[in-house]
Amino acid sequence: MILDGPYGPPDGALQPLDPGPPELVLNRRGSSVWKVRTAAGHYAVKVGYPSRTHAWTALAPAREAAVLRQLTRERIFSGEWEHGTWGAQPWRCGDSLYDRWAPCRDSAAEPDIGEALSCAVALSGLHEMGWVHGDVQPAHLLLGEAGGAFLIDLALAGGGRVPRACDFPYRGCLVHYEAPEVSAAVLASGVATPTREADVYALGAALLISATGWRHVAYPDDAPREVQRRAVVAGPHRHVDVPGVLGVLIPHMLSRSPADRPTSAEVCEGLSAAL
Repeated sequence: MILDGPYGPPDGALQPLDPGPPELVLNRRGSSVWKVRTAAGHYAVKVGYPSRTHAWTALAPAREAAVLRQLTRERIFSGEWEHGTWGAQPWRCGDSLYDRWAPCRDSAAEPDIGEALSCAVALSGLHEMGWVHGDVQPAHLLLGEAGGAFLIDLALAGGGRVPRACDFPYRGCLVHYEAPEVSAAVLASGVATPTREADVYALGAALLISATGWRHVAYPDDAPREVQRRAVVAGPHRHVDVPGVLGVLIPHMLSRSPADRPTSAEVCEGLSAAL
């Protein structure tokens, strides 16, 4: 069944929140995201349904809720509805890394090392808790007004137990940020294993595209995913034309061999030394 959405928050999602009118924020790739105001503050309500290319998107909101319950003491809600699952979590305020660094892509500013460090700290903190994110990308790195960063969208995260009813195999992430070993595994078998090393690679690719507008490897915008992944596995990397410490650190993060990449903690150390 092909479903396009958007789908409003099911009654089961509204009952525990008792919110005001929902505001549609996003509808794409099997997820309708709504912002609602509750007595406890703003919440994000994610309503999952099968997309045109993936069935697992219907389970993603409940899986993310299961992950968040192991990472935070905040009130997290989830449940099922007619076409999939839903999840509700506190709303995170901030600009995406890509939006925040728009002036860098116009040569009007240089990347903010403090903001890059905040993103690395958020990832390192997740790794220290024994988890991997599996889907690091600029849109999932939110920079708040106070300078800290939130790492959001943990539906593909690994590191703890997830109820079988809402679990699904890891089939890679947005290819623009996939590490070569992840792309190679997906090409070979359809599935892969998210790792800390792949997260670091993805963070490097996210920093690069946010600062320059260029992906770490070249392929046509409309290329099929298989073509994209083959480029990630075997294609040459673009030159990293970023000033300062990021120009040295990003190529290290984008090393083809996972063993040659710095850890997320080492990325933090390198950025901290430049402040």
